[in-house]
Amino acid sequence: MIRSALCSLSLRSALNVSSPSPWRPRFYPSQKFQPRCYTNGSNFRNHKLARQVLEDDEPLASRSWIAYVIPTAVLLIAGTGLYVHYNDEKRAILKGSEQSIVYERNNVNRPAIGGPFKLFDTENNSVTESTFQGNWVLMYFGYTSSPDVGPEEVKKMATVIKVLESEYNFKIKPVFISIDPQRDTPAQVKAYIKEFDPRIIGLTGPVSSVRQAAQEYRVFFRKVDEEGQDYLVESSNNMYLLDPNMEVVRFFGVEYDARQLADAIMIEVNKASR
Repeated sequence: MIRSALCSLSLRSALNVSSPSPWRPRFYPSQKFQPRCYTNGSNFRNHKLARQVLEDDEPLASRSWIAYVIPTAVLLIAGTGLYVHYNDEKRAILKGSEQSIVYERNNVNRPAIGGPFKLFDTENNSVTESTFQGNWVLMYFGYTSSPDVGPEEVKKMATVIKVLESEYNFKIKPVFISIDPQRDTPAQVKAYIKEFDPRIIGLTGPVSSVRQAAQEYRVFFRKVDEEGQDYLVESSNNMYLLDPNMEVVRFFGVEYDARQLADAIMIEVNKASR
């Protein structure tokens, strides 16, 4: 028994002296495991470079698209503005301008103002644009109930007739077209123009016919301040000069007085006779 104890003691001493450090597992990298992104250094660099190129190309493509769109939009806007300005110049000539519209029988230089109409005079006779062919015509759109501008323009027309006949020995057909057909009957128009000059030719007609004539000559008008049957008519107040072919040569605003208007008419007449 003592021998067994001694053997046990000797074994413990040996274990305490030569006992190794606690066991720790060791890991060795497997030769078969290789991360995909590190398998080849050159492939990784190429992949990174391609990604950078794609990222750089995206804003470049956006810039290229914008570079095409913006100039195109600017050109379209500028072209539209020039087209509108050109049409406006065809339709109007400012006071004091030395320009005049040249009319030919083709449609290239024809104005955008004027056209056919069918109305009635103060004797209920049918009148169309062809009725006045062969004559120079001074045309005004108004209405007999106008409180201010209308009477002044008709008075100016009557004065122009006298100036042209007395100073230039030139006759022109003055035409007054009512834009208030609901109230301006032939009899009403006749009584109205008689107060200024009986040589003025008064025309009226159904609402549809008057509206068509106004549209042909680009005349704006509308009822305002309506109170039952009492109302005013707001409108443009231009006079139109038409040549013997019934084509508009010029139109004149309210800023012209009778003398200036007569002189301007004769300028156009002399140009046409050259």
